Amino acid sequence: MIIDAHQHFWRIGRGDYSWMNDSVAPIRRDILPPDLLPLARQANVVGTIAVQAAPTLEETEFLLALADETSLVRGVVGWVDLTGDVPAQLARLAHPALRGVRPMLQDIDETDWVLREDVVTGLGEVARAGLRLDALITPRHLGAIDRLARHLPDLPIIVDHCAKPTFDGTDPGEDWRAGMRTLGMHPQITCKLSGLANEFGPGWSPDSLEPVFDHVLECFGAGRLMWGSDWPVLELAGDYEGWLETAQSLAGALSPSERAQLFAGTAAEVYALDI
Repeated sequence: MIIDAHQHFWRIGRGDYSWMNDSVAPIRRDILPPDLLPLARQANVVGTIAVQAAPTLEETEFLLALADETSLVRGVVGWVDLTGDVPAQLARLAHPALRGVRPMLQDIDETDWVLREDVVTGLGEVARAGLRLDALITPRHLGAIDRLARHLPDLPIIVDHCAKPTFDGTDPGEDWRAGMRTLGMHPQITCKLSGLANEFGPGWSPDSLEPVFDHVLECFGAGRLMWGSDWPVLELAGDYEGWLETAQSLAGALSPSERAQLFAGTAAEVYALDI
């Protein structure tokens, strides 16, 4: 049994995917649950977390509607304006599938934006609502997330894509290593083993990604590490079956219980899924 802790859907005509330019032409098409279902079945994926791909409430409502249509989507990570009236927005989005929110931090120039007083107040409301923060970050944000975790210890934080390390050969860099080691000291922070094929680029392989896997495993353990496909963004660098096989190869030395955590248990626990 596998849970895909990170994947996306979109309908282009909705019109709020500002990032979807010619650089992502191969995935610039409507992508909906029927497109993922055969891949999920082949991979023994019993459920997914659908994650926002546009910074609008309408995007979140779109994903929640898809959760009503298919049992494949077990949870949704949406978007809210953290500088606005967060309780009112969460009331508008009230739905049993809503599991968390994701500001698109990687696209915000201000590295410490997430530490602004109004944003921290908004995230406090997210925590009080029993929701989580998915942190779409790069290495420049690691210090800010450390400080946020210290300020809001009751806010569960999930680091997307291992914080998108920048590879020099196969080395993700000492700054990334140190930052992830610090985040791993916070019990409320977990990490997604996802997005690494795209970050490495052409020529990625189990060997090239092993240094990142070994380090996040050391920092978080299998109990705070979860596999995600990042599909269909994954299609820019690989395919669903190949990335899953790579992750399984990387996890080959783990015990059966540790592998069960990495590929299903952690996601089920962190996102409170009924699996």
